[in-house]
Amino acid sequence: MNKSNGQEVWKATGINEAWNTPLVIDAIGGRKEVIIATHGTIQAFDPANGKPLWTCKTDITWYMVPSVVAQDGIIYCLGGRSGVASLAVKSGGSGDVTTSHRLWTSNKGSNVSSPVFLDGHLYWMNDSRGIAYAAKAESGDLVYEERVDRAGTVYSSAVLADGRIYYLNRDGRTFVVAAKPGFELLATNELRDRSLFNGSPVVDGKRLLIRSDKFLYCIGQ
Repeated sequence: MNKSNGQEVWKATGINEAWNTPLVIDAIGGRKEVIIATHGTIQAFDPANGKPLWTCKTDITWYMVPSVVAQDGIIYCLGGRSGVASLAVKSGGSGDVTTSHRLWTSNKGSNVSSPVFLDGHLYWMNDSRGIAYAAKAESGDLVYEERVDRAGTVYSSAVLADGRIYYLNRDGRTFVVAAKPGFELLATNELRDRSLFNGSPVVDGKRLLIRSDKFLYCIGQ
């Protein structure tokens, strides 16, 4: 889509069901790639013309809700409720890169919320199990797997700000965890208004914007 006039520039066809937000990355080799996770595959397209570049099978037998994150040309993806639940893929390939560019898979992930990347680690909270995770991005090996009291259901994605990771559950309870490869719960904050909190918090300078079905909240010092 042309952002100046709203005209369609290209349309990609043959994409399986996708619930997440595409990501434009600087791929290994220098080109730009549009990355989207779909049901069963991760796909890459040329952002200039929509030409398919590569696909990678995920072995995830469920639709893909979490958006991918990327660092240094490596794409990290969570999703699915059964079997394989997360994987890492090297960008810059061509055609089916499942064998050549898929770096690792893991059965630990989240069906809804997206992770954050920091200093070689991935951090996330499972949407329904009440467990916070940290894993080594290089291998997918877990650094910690900690159950969080009263975590409930988490649909919003993890947010990183000022050395802390914020997890917001659907009831309006925010869990503040230290952004380091050792679990430390710093605070639990209540912000319930008898509605649902499905959106991810947004960082605005020193403030945190949180939206429920009823209100938009601004939290700051």
